[in-house]
Amino acid sequence: MYDTFYISLCLFANKYLNDADLSKDAVQEVFIKIWENKTQFKNRNNVKSYLYTSVKNKALDYLKNTHLKTKSDQNIEELKHLESDSFFSREVVIEETFRMLEDAVNTLPKRCKSIIELSLLGYKNEQISETLLISVNTVKAQKRIAYTKLRPLLKNHHSLTVLYSLLFTYL
Repeated sequence: MYDTFYISLCLFANKYLNDADLSKDAVQEVFIKIWENKTQFKNRNNVKSYLYTSVKNKALDYLKNTHLKTKSDQNIEELKHLESDSFFSREVVIEETFRMLEDAVNTLPKRCKSIIELSLLGYKNEQISETLLISVNTVKAQKRIAYTKLRPLLKNHHSLTVLYSLLFTYL
C-alpha cells in the first residue's frame, strides 16, 4: 500500500500545503495511524478513498493550526476553498490519473520510457533529441511505439484521453 500510494499522496497533500516536507509528514502520519490501528480494508477502492480522505484531513488540520495564528480574511477564504468537495475531487482525479499514466509508462521499454517522460515534462521533439543524443526521427518513431503500447493499457481510462492528445500532438 505504501509503495503504491506514497508518491501520489505526497503530491496530493502538497496541493493543500505547498510544502513538500510538510506534505511528506502528513502522509507519513496517515500511514503510521493505519499501522498502529492495524486498519483492514475490504478492497482497493476503500483503501484509496480512506487514504485520500485521511491525507486531506491531515493537511487541513495543519492549515487550520497555521491559519488560526494569522486569522486573515484571505486565509479563511483559501481554507474554505481547500475544504470544498470540488477541490478534493478534482485533485484526487488528477493524482490518480497521473498515477495510472505513470504505471503505464513504466511498462514501456527503456528508450520509449525516457522519451515519454521527457515529453510529459514538456520537452519538444528537438529538445528530447538533444538531451538523449538521438535523432528527431528516432524520437518520433519511439513516440509512435510508445503510443501503440500505451493505447490498450489506457483505453478504458477516460480521464487520460486529454493526456493522449497532449502527449502525442508532436509526433
